Amino acid sequence: MNEGQELDKKDIEQKKNEEIRDMGQLTLDHSRQKHRIHLLSIIGEVEGHECLNGNTKSTKYEHILPKLAAIEDDNEVDGVMVLINTVGGDVESGLAIAEMIASLSKPTVSLVLGGSHSIGVPLAVSTDYSYIVPTGTMVIHPVRLTGLVIGAPQTYDYFQQMQDRIVGFISDHCFARKERLEEMMLNTGMLTKDLGTILVGGQTVEEGIINEVGGIDEAMRRLHAMIEEARQENP
Repeated sequence: MNEGQELDKKDIEQKKNEEIRDMGQLTLDHSRQKHRIHLLSIIGEVEGHECLNGNTKSTKYEHILPKLAAIEDDNEVDGVMVLINTVGGDVESGLAIAEMIASLSKPTVSLVLGGSHSIGVPLAVSTDYSYIVPTGTMVIHPVRLTGLVIGAPQTYDYFQQMQDRIVGFISDHCFARKERLEEMMLNTGMLTKDLGTILVGGQTVEEGIINEVGGIDEAMRRLHAMIEEARQENP
């Protein structure tokens, strides 16, 4: 290897490290199948139009949306793996990311690690297939901005419309029924001071929200198989 090739290799490694550090993203291309898989991480809190403080781990939608558009436009990317560990966050931004992932033409798989709470639920089901680790959790609860009681009827109507959009998206991308999702959202017996339901690991599969319990090995094998199937259908 000559000096120029060594510099090119160092530049590539530096770029990969910067992508991981700044946006939690990486392209995986060393598998025996020779597939190029883009790894997308959604961690911490989904940030909206207002910036969170510097001590908060966040996923910025202004980073994710252009990247998803670039993935769709890149013929060298074969599939997308989405790793999720989020407490939720901005509803509009999270739903926008979920819609973008769902509209990708490339095979997509999600893996819930730790938690996929609140707006993390539509993010988890936005892919073609979904996994959750045995200890992973999902919290399903109503939409709200703060803990204050909603007084104005117009505000209540707006929240109801937003909630209907979220429930509709989730039910359209998994096997859970709208009625069951709303029932879990309004559950009063599980969260001490709030409405909602906590699901752990296999419970999310039983409810029809997540496809399977598994880890990165199962998720990667599924994605490789989906890529091969897509290539056979569109040679």
